[in-house]
Amino acid sequence: MKNVSVIGAGTMGNGIAHVFAQAGFNVSFIDISQAALDKGLATIAKNLDRIVAKGNLTEEQKAATLANITATADLKAGVSNADLVIEAATENVELKLNIFRQIDEAAPERAILASNTSSISITKIAAATKRPQQVIGMHFMNPVPVMKLVEVINGYSTHAEVTNVVFQLSRVLGKVPVEVNDYPGFVANRILMPMINEAISSLYEGVAGVEEIDTVMKLGMAHPMGPLQLADFIGLDVCLSIMRVLHDGFGNPKYAPCPLLVNMVMAGNLGAKTGQGFYTYTPGSKDLVVAPNFRK
Repeated sequence: MKNVSVIGAGTMGNGIAHVFAQAGFNVSFIDISQAALDKGLATIAKNLDRIVAKGNLTEEQKAATLANITATADLKAGVSNADLVIEAATENVELKLNIFRQIDEAAPERAILASNTSSISITKIAAATKRPQQVIGMHFMNPVPVMKLVEVINGYSTHAEVTNVVFQLSRVLGKVPVEVNDYPGFVANRILMPMINEAISSLYEGVAGVEEIDTVMKLGMAHPMGPLQLADFIGLDVCLSIMRVLHDGFGNPKYAPCPLLVNMVMAGNLGAKTGQGFYTYTPGSKDLVVAPNFRK
């Protein structure tokens, strides 16, 4: 395993490209948007600078990491020599199925095809290919360079040897892989998203305010971030999408998304990435919370 292709230059994609490149892999960084690629490369360089400043990386290692990344808008060329392809595109079923059909045709027969999906069925994605036994989930956590967990999701047909290879690769990256099976939300989001949804429902029903709910969870349950601020950072559209996957997959009303979450997404208040969510954010920064921003 030397050549890794990462599809998607957004937050997750650039983080995945970063950790593989820093571990010495040849990374093909793929996105249909040149602007997204440029932004992704700039983010990787900025994150490497932070590591250098902490004394955990040399300037030479930073240069070597960046040299390991080749950016391209040509998907077919970008996966043509891949040993592993990781899709990190938007959490949209039809988009992912289309990407997997394309990479199945263009990637070498030996290649493992992985998705960074946070909730969409790996079995469904694998069924869009002619190699379902080589399709697997690699769900990294955000921010990828910092967070240790990789949720490794077996589809119905995923071969054990493929799972073993992905486990080994994850450890080479300094991550901790955890094997789970392919059911809605896997483990991380099956537990996390209903908690976030319940926090939103508590706000919607007037039990407490934004800061009060987040403070209870931070100080009472030792969470590093309150669920409403976390929802803003994840993206309220992503939270809604995952809740709908859970609701559709299990057919259980306990997974129904809160009406407030639905309304906020319809209004375009998606959290930190739009500057407005449960909090208001300074433009260009999701680190600085200005104030709560709640409207029923």
